[in-house]
Amino acid sequence: MDSQRDAELLRILKAAPVVPVLTIESRAVAVPLARALVAGGLTALEVTLRTAAGLDCIRAIAGEVEGADVGAGTVLDGKQYEQAVAAGARFIVSPGATPGLVAAAKDSAVPFLPGVATASEAMTLAEDGFRFLKFFPAEPAGGIAYLKALGASLPDIRFCPTGGIGPKNAADYLALPNVICVGGSWVAPEDALDAGDWARVTSLSLGAKGLARAA
Repeated sequence: MDSQRDAELLRILKAAPVVPVLTIESRAVAVPLARALVAGGLTALEVTLRTAAGLDCIRAIAGEVEGADVGAGTVLDGKQYEQAVAAGARFIVSPGATPGLVAAAKDSAVPFLPGVATASEAMTLAEDGFRFLKFFPAEPAGGIAYLKALGASLPDIRFCPTGGIGPKNAADYLALPNVICVGGSWVAPEDALDAGDWARVTSLSLGAKGLARAA
């Protein structure tokens, strides 16, 4: 991985211990939600492409929310990678990695956080120069015990576990030396978004921002 992209991804992921994973249905929600999260200290925002509004939401946050490092999540191929970058995404996240995605990442100035669930996948991406990886789905794939084992064998790789992580177990993941941050959606609960309760989102974000981490 290019050293400049590596450094940029490290900056984004180290800014706070939690990366909100956001599935947003409309642009009208995107900007106030992002502002509420940033007000609570969470600046790396992963907006998934699971909805038709995903790219538009990324574009709105990139253009209107000061202090946000908006990224695109659930990016599945090179075309989506390019679309997300064009919309203003500052980092790209995928649940896995394919040759096409790796090629797109190497051709782009925007850093890539690829997903892995096994040691072999992590080793393959490390050979390609990726030392920051998403561990997904974290809980079903083995959770804390598995990450501990990976840390002993692959000490140079840092992970952002995502999937099944919430306020009850986030601190346990963050205590691992090979975990740089965690991804989770609990800081933006659906009922708060539906009600426009941005104060609640900021309060949850402040709690997440305060979580300690080893890495």
